[in-house]
Amino acid sequence: MGAFLRKRGWLIGFVLLAVVFPFLSQNDYFLHVLTLAFIWMIAVYGLNLLAGYTGYLSLAHAGFFAIGAYALGLLTVKAGLNYWIALVLACVITSAIGFVVGLVALRTREHFFAIYTLCVGYIIYLVIDKWDSLTGGVRGLIGIPAPAAIGPISFETPLSQYYLILFFLLATIFVMYRIVHSLSGRTFIAIRNSEDLAQTIGISTMKNKLLVFVLSTFFAGLAGALYASFIRFIGPDIGYITIIFDFLTYLLVGGLGTLAGPIVGTFLIVSVSQSLQFLQDYRMLIFGPLLTLLIIFYPRGIAGAYLDFRMKRKAKKKKAVPPKKPSYVRQPQEDSEKKVKEG
Repeated sequence: MGAFLRKRGWLIGFVLLAVVFPFLSQNDYFLHVLTLAFIWMIAVYGLNLLAGYTGYLSLAHAGFFAIGAYALGLLTVKAGLNYWIALVLACVITSAIGFVVGLVALRTREHFFAIYTLCVGYIIYLVIDKWDSLTGGVRGLIGIPAPAAIGPISFETPLSQYYLILFFLLATIFVMYRIVHSLSGRTFIAIRNSEDLAQTIGISTMKNKLLVFVLSTFFAGLAGALYASFIRFIGPDIGYITIIFDFLTYLLVGGLGTLAGPIVGTFLIVSVSQSLQFLQDYRMLIFGPLLTLLIIFYPRGIAGAYLDFRMKRKAKKKKAVPPKKPSYVRQPQEDSEKKVKEG
């Protein structure tokens, strides 16, 4: 834990800013938007684990996000389960469906995998939209309860839900850090760099790909469940294709395959979108070109560009400092002086 905090100073700054933000701004609307951004960050972290560290771009994560949301809604509204039990079951259900989908999807690669998962995501959306008797169809699902109180701690107010979702986000970041810096994380990166080479050195690529796929769907389901309890109303639109492209935008701007990328990208895009609200439908005329230029000049995203800058600066410092010669190496000047004395 100590090494984690020492190496990730950006996380300390983020936590401090997030904790004191409600005291700096008394605007409930900003608090609402930032809470939603935290939920998106959790979903983007799940997508980043699969696409950024394993190299498999899944376009079905909006569908898994919707599964988590509807699972929690149905378990609490229709089944009457306790919120926390429903939250755990929603993540388990999403992961189980992800396991079944992954068994088939991971037999494909590259753009075939992306196309297959895009079709799966659209099928999930259609099931939610057309299964009126279960999901409510286009009417959606209303009356989803807020998180149940834990002892004296209640989560009925927007401020308490803000800190609850912040807790889940920090837990997600910590788990991601542990995964990425573990042997499994290095295995995922090896698969991303060269799957064929990973197979030749004895790595079970299918097993590891399925593991990371299930983990990524777990976080998508967790984000969806938190979204349902925060908004208290869900409709089939949360599983539509546009949602996954929003997730991808957050990830690409922040930095694919970086720990800070989901936070940086989501916060930046949400902030800019809110700042351009006064332009209404014309805001994309400004936002679109800015996003295009950012991706062209910084293909690794903002966090990736910062990491590249640090690496280049360290390389320059190493070049600027001449290497020290070992003490046992005799200097040429000393050798010449010794020869003169001997002569």
